Amino acid sequence: MRSQNDPVRAMLAQAWASWAERGAALSAEDWDRPTRLPGWTVRELFAHAAPEPEMFGGLRGALLDGPAGITTGAGILRAYNRPGGLAHTAAEQIAETARQAAGRTEPAVLIARFGVEGPAALAGLADLPPDTTVAHPLLGSVALGALGEVALMEATVHLLDLIAAVGGPPPADGALRFTRALLAEVAEPVAFIEAATGRDAAAVLPVIR
Repeated sequence: MRSQNDPVRAMLAQAWASWAERGAALSAEDWDRPTRLPGWTVRELFAHAAPEPEMFGGLRGALLDGPAGITTGAGILRAYNRPGGLAHTAAEQIAETARQAAGRTEPAVLIARFGVEGPAALAGLADLPPDTTVAHPLLGSVALGALGEVALMEATVHLLDLIAAVGGPPPADGALRFTRALLAEVAEPVAFIEAATGRDAAAVLPVIR
């Protein structure tokens, strides 16, 4: 979401294109196949992960002056996943929203959101720099680039969920490396290093729900 040459933005567009290509190849039976996310079918996974163009369009109406309160994707994820955060309090609501969306949205529409509508909305924000501040209904204010980082992480993680359900090639290497680095950044640094190097057996994973 930084410019036409921004690597995060480019990787996000590539991830969405991969979703669209994989969705177009699914059979009717595949759409109803269960995923490793309890209670979610492939169709519900698509409904949850698909970009919503209205959300991107609304960002222009939420621009704020001054620096953002949260400037990184890791900062957003920490806020969501802290005790009492949205990842815990709204998990069932998010799942139910996905189920409802899947029930009223045809697969062709979900595919178009990844392949056409989402990328077009993303391109419409290319003139806004990553440090552009936008109002957030739960977090106060966040940097636009931070939202892009979280979007890329979610597209990549859920693409792994899709692959586990229906097979297919792995996500792009760049998206995998970015997601790995972002998730490591969410963890408390000392605890993560100590655990990763075998110096402490304390549980530091998962870092997000």
